[in-house]
Amino acid sequence: MPRKRFGIQEPQTAIQHAQYYLKKIGLGPNNYYFWKQTGKALICTYAVMGAAWLYNETSPLGWWTLKPMPKEEKDMAHLYERRQFPYPGDAEAMEEFVKQGGMIGTTIGPKGMVENDMDESDYKKELKDKKFEQEAQKLWLRMRNEIIAELQEKGFEVE
Repeated sequence: MPRKRFGIQEPQTAIQHAQYYLKKIGLGPNNYYFWKQTGKALICTYAVMGAAWLYNETSPLGWWTLKPMPKEEKDMAHLYERRQFPYPGDAEAMEEFVKQGGMIGTTIGPKGMVENDMDESDYKKELKDKKFEQEAQKLWLRMRNEIIAELQEKGFEVE
């Protein structure tokens, strides 16, 4: 007589066998509602992200508008607008495109300039350095004017 097994008995059919192991890893009938809700949440999340991505393609605001954009960057934004390229087989459209200066620059860089190897952080650093130089120039002129005023008060003639 075979020994009796105590505890969980193994299922008899292949489907029961599969369900037994799926239940062990959290995919059994009791978990269907959870996975249904998780699927809905993922679909909604991807739908919102897709809408944001689509809006980003045509947005007048730019991406991540919560971060303020410097004035210099706003002034140069028109250089980076997305360009529509004509279909290669359409000769008339290609001629018009070349007449408009569409081949100048690269598809990533600004129109009329060859793309240099500057990424966003280099551009921000350059703007920061430029602002620093302007502030230093203002400070220097203010100090110079103060010294000239003091010397003129003492009776020296300074140009």
